[in-house]
Amino acid sequence: MRVLVIEDEEPLADAIARGLRREGMAVDVAHDGEGALEKASLNEYDVVVLDRDLPIVHGDEVCRVLRDERCPARILMLTASASTADLVEGLRLGADDYLGKPFPFVELVARIRALARRLPSAPPVLQRSTLRMDTARREVTRDGAGLALTPKEFAVLEQLMLADGAVVSAEALLERAWDEHTDPFTNVVRVTLMTLRRKLGEPSLIETVTGAGYRLR
Repeated sequence: MRVLVIEDEEPLADAIARGLRREGMAVDVAHDGEGALEKASLNEYDVVVLDRDLPIVHGDEVCRVLRDERCPARILMLTASASTADLVEGLRLGADDYLGKPFPFVELVARIRALARRLPSAPPVLQRSTLRMDTARREVTRDGAGLALTPKEFAVLEQLMLADGAVVSAEALLERAWDEHTDPFTNVVRVTLMTLRRKLGEPSLIETVTGAGYRLR
């Protein structure tokens, strides 16, 4: 899952981003509405966490532009004003969910995951052969046996399962499972796939397609 966090209070934005990355999400951060719209035009996000009171371009306008431009991301609007009138206005502007500040971090994570499950490309349970992934429970089994995966291993495997046997390039895995600050020349994808293959066991389920990427058998 790739998430854009738009929050002008930098310490809060950084804390949210760190926490979401620990949950296995790829997270980009913008501190004003103008930067947020630029990032949204360049990258594909599953969920946008949008502070309403932003400098340069107000959060309401960011929400309106994203919806007018048919951005497929789900929008979770954050605000210090959590009255019923504010909630209704936020939803009217196109937000999919609304969360008042301050909020428990576990609730933010739960709401983000719930929004991601509403995306057409993210069914709650993925299955290929004897490999089964429950994206809501964050559980993976093979032949009924549970597998202990790191958040990044889970994210990479999720992309391969969503592809349903099609080849996924290393660049695509890097874009969907990591964030914009990851060195494009890093070997992190290869290393993660190596440990993932080991945990999935034999016979190997992940095939390397030379010059193209990876796919599930």
